[in-house]
Amino acid sequence: MFISNTLLPALLATLTTLASMAPARATPGEVPVGQPLREARLQGLNGPPRALSAYRGKPLIINVWASWCGPCRQEMASLERLAWREDLGPFAVIGISTDDERDKALAFLKQSNASFNHYLDRQLEMEHMLGATRLPLTVLVDARGKVLHKIYGARAWDEAEALALIRRSFGTGMR
Repeated sequence: MFISNTLLPALLATLTTLASMAPARATPGEVPVGQPLREARLQGLNGPPRALSAYRGKPLIINVWASWCGPCRQEMASLERLAWREDLGPFAVIGISTDDERDKALAFLKQSNASFNHYLDRQLEMEHMLGATRLPLTVLVDARGKVLHKIYGARAWDEAEALALIRRSFGTGMR
């Protein structure tokens, strides 16, 4: 079969998009969409440790990433801009690094100027609970802790398509 040079990039982009939307095999202890997250103790990377339940009461966006992951690096700036938006109503954005080495994760945060709260997941607790079979993974969680969406692959989180998903997911109170 012959595929032209102009058709190949479009085909690859379509396949990549489809792969990012396909459900992955479950990880041990994974919380499925529609179910509440369990309690977890988050180990502070650029701040103090915190209980996951401390984020209850307003919607939460959790991004699972690694410093060696190209697509993770690509989307971090858009997550930073999203975290500081005030026109979407109250919500929080946190990052979960799957790096084995704290220094590498911190170096990436410094390089990317990421200032929202990030945590280190050395024991794979959050990685497994969220179902991070591939990176990046972004999970939208409602104010009660229920998983609404799991999005695999990099996105521009401050652009129209992602903002529309966030508004639909978090509902009223989001302008």
